[in-house]
Amino acid sequence: MVGTGVGGGTVGYALAKSGWKVLFCEQGRCTPPDDGFLEGAYAETFLPGARVPTAADRATLLRAGRSVMTVTDTLESSSRDFIPFIGGGAGGSSALYGMAMERFFPDDFLPLKEHPPDCGASWREDWPIGYGELEPFYALAERLYGVRGERDPRRPDMARSVLPVPPPESRHAEELKRILEARGLAPYRLPLACDWVPDCDNCQGFLCPRNCKRDSAKACLVPAIQDWGAALIEGCEVVSLVADRRAVKGVRCRISDQLVELRARNVVVAAGGLGSPALLLRSANEHWPDGLANKSGLVGRNMMRHLIDLYAIKTRANPGSLNGRKELAFSDFYHVNGMKLGGVQSFGRLPPASVMFSALRTDVVAGSWPWLGALLAAAKLPVTAALERMASRYVFLAATVEDVPQVTNRVTAKERSGHVSVHYRVSPYDRKRVDEMRTRLRHVFAGQTWREIRQSHNNQRIAHVCGTCRLGSEPLSSVVNGDCKGHDLDNLFVVDASVFPSSGGTNPSLTIAALALRMASRLTGESFSVAGPGDES
Repeated sequence: MVGTGVGGGTVGYALAKSGWKVLFCEQGRCTPPDDGFLEGAYAETFLPGARVPTAADRATLLRAGRSVMTVTDTLESSSRDFIPFIGGGAGGSSALYGMAMERFFPDDFLPLKEHPPDCGASWREDWPIGYGELEPFYALAERLYGVRGERDPRRPDMARSVLPVPPPESRHAEELKRILEARGLAPYRLPLACDWVPDCDNCQGFLCPRNCKRDSAKACLVPAIQDWGAALIEGCEVVSLVADRRAVKGVRCRISDQLVELRARNVVVAAGGLGSPALLLRSANEHWPDGLANKSGLVGRNMMRHLIDLYAIKTRANPGSLNGRKELAFSDFYHVNGMKLGGVQSFGRLPPASVMFSALRTDVVAGSWPWLGALLAAAKLPVTAALERMASRYVFLAATVEDVPQVTNRVTAKERSGHVSVHYRVSPYDRKRVDEMRTRLRHVFAGQTWREIRQSHNNQRIAHVCGTCRLGSEPLSSVVNGDCKGHDLDNLFVVDASVFPSSGGTNPSLTIAALALRMASRLTGESFSVAGPGDES
């Protein structure tokens, strides 16, 4: 397994439980270093001035479970390097996620039906698997990750499925729910993968110090190793895959500055929407001159990342320290007037004001407005104070609009391992739908004290990168088949969000887990059960 995130962790757990020998290769830290992990706070708060991290902050980022990948954003005429906010270590990005785990809608698997032919998307076919085939694996994944919450009342496909009860709503969530219901909306308790221990702080954006977050490390990696005999190599940077025309023969890794080659009967790549295509591209050879599994030329292309704006709503019940909890969601604007938009859910706690100020100033300077950056620096104290007041007095929602794949939106691998470039431009069709979502939410919050925080245009706010190793039945228009196996390769599998043909309008984690469990079932030829919270192994 290359990676221990939701994709690699889940399939590795399922295979190990079925009796397969499993080796996890993880570039980040999985066991605490001598000085311990940095838990309970954003990695940026451990840097001088709570600044935006750079490649020089590698040691701090690794201790905080963060990726050390460098991304060059080539959207602007002058490219810009940044460290994406993704995980690097046990659990991958799930170690940092806000624990929201929702199913895709049945029609999310039918993008040709969902979007007009002239939308500019690069589809030739729908997903080769449908919701009905994935539904039992959704149920298994919800049990494995201990998902608690309510079912969306707008979804008849889940009317008979019940989740464990979440903790009581906070007062400010109750007030927000009344506001939404008064507008004719149908809010529900957001399904979260959380054990809800006392004083749970809903650790979005950083490592959980109370062990209540059910990330893939807790739900899958640890039991796979402790109970089912899997093995792990941490600090293992997979540099390239060695392959002939039909199969992967070796996995080249850098471990403690030494290059080694591992061999396995099957190789599963689960390095995420950025890392997986980069690894395949770096594995080019005489048999695969354009990159491994890349006869279609689509490895790295069709990148999607979701178009997310934030909304801050002031409630009479001051959320204070409880503002970190993700509690509500609604899907009333998932489909409106023949147009597909997406879902809205609690965002949870914003980063600390000092971190937000540093990011704001960096964005301003990078936008060729150095004079405005200087003004911001001079006004640091009042601006930071204003951000602190907003973070403690407002409730935040995130609106997620599904973006459609375009072949020109892509990830490319730079020569140096751990460094990629992205080129992503929001299409006119997607801009129109983002504008429609904004218009509808302005109507919802009319009469309230609220703020709109636009982020959908910002490539540095990468949320859910997907689509870069597309799944499909046609080898010339996809990278892997319906079982997540590389076309024309007997033993290469990719299982993470990179295989998504479409991005859906909600978080990808549960769909990744369901795909991983289905892939394991197809590999082993077995159906199997999973252990939920509190079960004996």
